[in-house]
Amino acid sequence: MNFDLNEDQQAFVDAAKEFALSEMAPNAAKWDEESHFPVDVIKSTGELGFLGLYSPEQYGGLGLSRLDASLIFEEMSKHCTSTTAFLTIHNMCAWMLTSFGSDALASEWGTKLTSGELLASYCLTEPGHGSDAANLQTSAKKDADESGKEEYILNGSKTFISGAGSTDVLIVMARTGTTGPKGISCFMVPADAAGISYGKKEDKMGWNSQPTRLITFEDVRIPAEYLIGDEGMGFTFAMKGLDGGRINIASCSLGTAQAAVNQAQAYMLERKQFTKKLASFQALQFKLADMVTELIAARQMVRLAAVKLDNKDPQATAYCAMAKRFATDVCFQICDEALQLHGGYGYIKEYPLERHVRDSRVHRILEGTNEIMRLIVSRKILQEGATEVII
Repeated sequence: MNFDLNEDQQAFVDAAKEFALSEMAPNAAKWDEESHFPVDVIKSTGELGFLGLYSPEQYGGLGLSRLDASLIFEEMSKHCTSTTAFLTIHNMCAWMLTSFGSDALASEWGTKLTSGELLASYCLTEPGHGSDAANLQTSAKKDADESGKEEYILNGSKTFISGAGSTDVLIVMARTGTTGPKGISCFMVPADAAGISYGKKEDKMGWNSQPTRLITFEDVRIPAEYLIGDEGMGFTFAMKGLDGGRINIASCSLGTAQAAVNQAQAYMLERKQFTKKLASFQALQFKLADMVTELIAARQMVRLAAVKLDNKDPQATAYCAMAKRFATDVCFQICDEALQLHGGYGYIKEYPLERHVRDSRVHRILEGTNEIMRLIVSRKILQEGATEVII
């Protein structure tokens, strides 16, 4: 196994670093403080292809692997975790529409998503159905307009939707059939369609550079051709999206933890206590050594899972769940320890450590809570007929 980046991967990482240093790093603290959603900056990443990283090339995407995308997201999240996290969400939406939608739908709308002309939000979670997504209640019923043209009417609500109220397209999971996962379908919905209303912008602990709102659908009519794939395929698409989404959000945790480690290293080499630099105290040396070791371990797990997903390994879902659980837990702890190493300075906003802690905390909740990740893995280990604890 070769763990080194190839020439193309290094070029993408360098491009991501150059953009993030120029456009994101100088503004990250201000965006967080002002809860500003940098739409123009996000859309400009489309010029680099970063809004369609693993979308098909025929619809303007780069057609990269999930490993390649992970490398890019990790690099960008070093400089602004929250904004990079939204990029991962938009990429999932663009991929879903261009991979499973009709050619007409992907040609008209998908190309606008991969180019950055339009931004998208992903609508799965509901107020009463967070982890229990298979039992979502938002409905999409077939009807016809006055001319007899087929359409769907959407009713229901979605909660904790990133970008809501500021994006142009919604990828919505809604029920078209009976209870359970087989009755769920996937739709593309223009964000300004009649009957859509947006709740207040949530006042959050972190991820402040992207708005989060409740979305309500009241008799929202959309053309039947806005159905993505066939009826009943929505939950399958959602689960496929979540496998990749777990790699993406784990990658954001890696980048944030790397930034925290870098800042802790610099601080220990500069700060003095009792006439000695912090770097000379063995207890702190060991602490930093553990942080770096855990970060490297998490990185290898994430990249292994990405390769499993790229290779369509039958155990990819379990690997993605393990990587997401481990990386987001460990990287949050690394950020917290980096703050601790800064003492009181880590707690004030002059230093970025408190933002790293706030922004990385939610990664243990979204894309499936880490408790759900444990459930996925344990089910795989304890499935009927299992003889070895090897996935």
